[in-house]
Amino acid sequence: MTTLRMAAVAAEFGRDLEEDFAIAERLIKEARADGVRLLALPEACLGGYLLSLDNDTDLDAGPPALALDGPEIRRLAALAGEMTVVAGYCEAGTDGRRYNSVVCVNGDGVLGNHRKVHQPLSEDASYASGDGFHAFETPVGRIGMMICYDKAFPESARALALDGAEIGVVVSAWPGARTNATTDLAGDRWKRRFDLFDRARALENQIVWVSANQAGTFGSLRFVGSAKVVDPGGDILADTGVGAGLAVAELDVAQALETARRAMGHLRDRRPETYTYAGAVSA
Repeated sequence: MTTLRMAAVAAEFGRDLEEDFAIAERLIKEARADGVRLLALPEACLGGYLLSLDNDTDLDAGPPALALDGPEIRRLAALAGEMTVVAGYCEAGTDGRRYNSVVCVNGDGVLGNHRKVHQPLSEDASYASGDGFHAFETPVGRIGMMICYDKAFPESARALALDGAEIGVVVSAWPGARTNATTDLAGDRWKRRFDLFDRARALENQIVWVSANQAGTFGSLRFVGSAKVVDPGGDILADTGVGAGLAVAELDVAQALETARRAMGHLRDRRPETYTYAGAVSA
């Protein structure tokens, strides 16, 4: 049996990149001391998210745009060392556009990168959109990455599962409800959706699911935390609740996938030729 100890972070990050790196370093050290080999930090943890989702682009200049091959990502890789670390950032594309991205690194450098495809509300005023989903190999297994709203679309996680992803890692800056907000985030309806998406995506694809999220507040946004690890049956193995913290779980990933898929294999039993709409065939 080969088990993998993994953790998802709920924490508060802001515009100050040096402060963000200090927080990331502390969390990486804490996770390393606990034997964690795969650590997921939230969306926009390097430079912070947007201050508002109401197209208020004049509130500030937004997060600093970082090159995928630049010194900040190399710094993150050096901090990761032997661990596999996933973290969200604003990517300065070689095409001159900015992307809401997530990178996977270890001490050897960049293992994978994903640009957010699905953009909620007015996020497209600040970022260009990514154009696909791809799984990739890492020392801890084959991983597929998503960002926040990506997980609301079943096709996102399904594309990664069909590409062989054993572990889905989704990083978020998922806030509480914008209207009729509740004082207690534990009862917030957007938190409930956040949790439902995590469990459903794990279960329908029968993969391990690691979900990180921002916590605290930033600008007009109040984040729901709720970082978690979910098994291929959709059961939550560890959860931070609405506060900051690390959700840590240990699992034999290969055995968990085999067990979940033994009787009813959701990927194996697909009938793509029947999934038609407007004359098209779904992948």
